[in-house]
Amino acid sequence: MLRRQDVGHRIVVRRVVGSTGGRTLFSDALGELVDLTETHLVLATATGPLRVPLAEVHRAKRVPPARRPSATAVVALERAADEAWPAPVRDRLGDWLLRAADGWTGRANSALPIGDPDRPLDDAIDAVRRWYADRGQPALVNVPLPLAAPVGAALDERGWGARPLVLVQTAPVAAILDAAPARPELPPVELTRAPSAAWLALAAGRKAKQARRRGDAVAGPTVEPDAGAEPPAAARHLLTAVPQVRFAHVYADTPEPAGRELVAAARGTVTGGGRWLGLGLVEVVPPARRRGLARHVVRALAQWAAELGATHAFLQVEERNFGAVELYRGLGFTTHHTYQTRTEPPAGTA
Repeated sequence: MLRRQDVGHRIVVRRVVGSTGGRTLFSDALGELVDLTETHLVLATATGPLRVPLAEVHRAKRVPPARRPSATAVVALERAADEAWPAPVRDRLGDWLLRAADGWTGRANSALPIGDPDRPLDDAIDAVRRWYADRGQPALVNVPLPLAAPVGAALDERGWGARPLVLVQTAPVAAILDAAPARPELPPVELTRAPSAAWLALAAGRKAKQARRRGDAVAGPTVEPDAGAEPPAAARHLLTAVPQVRFAHVYADTPEPAGRELVAAARGTVTGGGRWLGLGLVEVVPPARRRGLARHVVRALAQWAAELGATHAFLQVEERNFGAVELYRGLGFTTHHTYQTRTEPPAGTA
């Protein structure tokens, strides 16, 4: 049977539609699962939405996308994403990328195994472990799927762990603008070239919560959202060392002496030769949620990127982050490919 993790994926459903002569009649439906509750599921099919009561479902399962992106397309998008989140310490292992950023976020502290490592696979994995050990941190490998499935299989054999699956999703910028019309009644979105102190605190709090949820010491910053501390140099580099970057701020008026409070934030970059808008760190403070502010900041960044000539947007979201997956689906995003961050096993076990 299906789970919430299947929302946003292509599935096939066989349902009971009646019976005749003592024989059960079935009908099959194929489409993207857009909602799943305790009583029904909703499919986006080629002929429109289809609501199916769970009581009628005989069998349902996830199936591969109708068209998988080419290896060239996956590599190009992974390169654009790497440009958008540039680790300050970088090296190469053949075509593979090795990245470190003082432990600030898993993505910036992981190897990206795309292309030829210029040596046998087992030797490449050993080299990755040595490179991170020399920097005093455990090795992580971001494995794009299905492109780097052989790497994932080799890591399985060595007993490497795995973090939750991440969806790399894309949408045309024009589709985002159509799906998120302007909301003049909301506070304006201010786009700046550098993040404010309040923006950094909100982002740091978000990353810290993610790290605590995973119990992972190297996945995010240790600065709490109200700590008032400067982020580490590696974090500032990741955030700002992109030629085309904007930080979205939405403020709400508050009683004196505060004056105003940051209630929504996001970050946008344009990379990949000017084609790709990269969206990330979309955050709305809890008291201000469910007012359309996330869509509001995404629209502002999409408008900025469109003016620069970007035609498509990408983002990365954990498969189990159901609320975010639903938000982005409503903005026109679909899954391009996935990746999984693999974690080095304890010393002596691989």
